Amino acid sequence: MIRSEILREIAPILRDHLVICNIGLPSQELHMIDDQPTNFYMLGTMGLSSSIGLGVALAQDKTVISIDGDGSVLTNFGTLPTIANNVADNFILLIVDNGSYGSTGDQPTYTGKKTSLAAVAKACGCENVIECQDKDTGKVLQEAIDSKKMTIIVSKCDSGNIKLPVITMDPVVIRDRFMKSVQA
Repeated sequence: MIRSEILREIAPILRDHLVICNIGLPSQELHMIDDQPTNFYMLGTMGLSSSIGLGVALAQDKTVISIDGDGSVLTNFGTLPTIANNVADNFILLIVDNGSYGSTGDQPTYTGKKTSLAAVAKACGCENVIECQDKDTGKVLQEAIDSKKMTIIVSKCDSGNIKLPVITMDPVVIRDRFMKSVQA
């Protein structure tokens, strides 16, 4: 499976939760698959989905799911020890690990070689870390939601992108409708 197929599979699970989605193609894919006011699409801040998601989770009680990529997490390694040391049991970080910088042309990342983001998260002190295969992502995500424990999921999948348009929704509209969802 590629990232867009994972997002299509988990979209019904995401619908009832606050979602912070990684920059570029992941946001465009989720927007195309199942646009929801509870989705906050990152349009220009690589590596910050996990940081923003943790902040939202710490600020309120609803379940928050950050969808990030291996390339983005690699650009913001400081997020993993921050998550480990600021536990929010309503926070799930789903790292879709395709071993590439998907939004910039599928250049390989180190997670396709020796680097294991699950091992890095555990070394940073994250307690509930699960690495799964793409086909198991939906089941693992639902179990993490049901556990009500902060969880890091690393979903290993194939590299690849689908062709799709950019999000034309104004960033202010994305922010405002998301904030209304948080407050509801």
